[in-house]
Amino acid sequence: MADNLTVLLDESGIKRALTRISHEILERNKGVQDVVLIGIRSGGAFLAEELAQSIAMIEGAAIPVGAIDITLYRDDIKNHTSRLPVGKTEIGFSLQGKKVVLVDDVLFTGRTIRAAMDALMDHGRPECIQLAVLIDRGHRELPIRADFVGRNVPTSSKENVQVVFSAQNQPLEVVLEK
Repeated sequence: MADNLTVLLDESGIKRALTRISHEILERNKGVQDVVLIGIRSGGAFLAEELAQSIAMIEGAAIPVGAIDITLYRDDIKNHTSRLPVGKTEIGFSLQGKKVVLVDDVLFTGRTIRAAMDALMDHGRPECIQLAVLIDRGHRELPIRADFVGRNVPTSSKENVQVVFSAQNQPLEVVLEK
């Protein structure tokens, strides 16, 4: 491994964090009634699937999982959208009156989350939106905070935090690049 990379969470650490987040989601929402998971493409979508499996193991009930692409909602690329590849949004259920748990891998400035909330509103009006992130690294530019956090990692704005996934979209590790 390169000298400028530090492993923040290994595979078992990620699994423990996701299990804890799953329990917290169930506790806050008093079970799975009307709870849906929506992952932000791409890392958040993979983590939403992992959370759904964990919740199903804990609660014995499956919950709906979707994925949302925010490319067209981002405020930092408005002038470049014609050249950007747009991913696929897959929400095969109504969000109306649901408790949406928005899932992302790394929370940084909050701009991705703002864009995701805008995108969600185009798919219905949920009862509430809660935010689950594997890593919260600080440096918010918008008044957004996560309801469920796997790990808080203070970073400098020049550092990069990345969740590494396998070819099967399983989270392998979280690394900090200095």
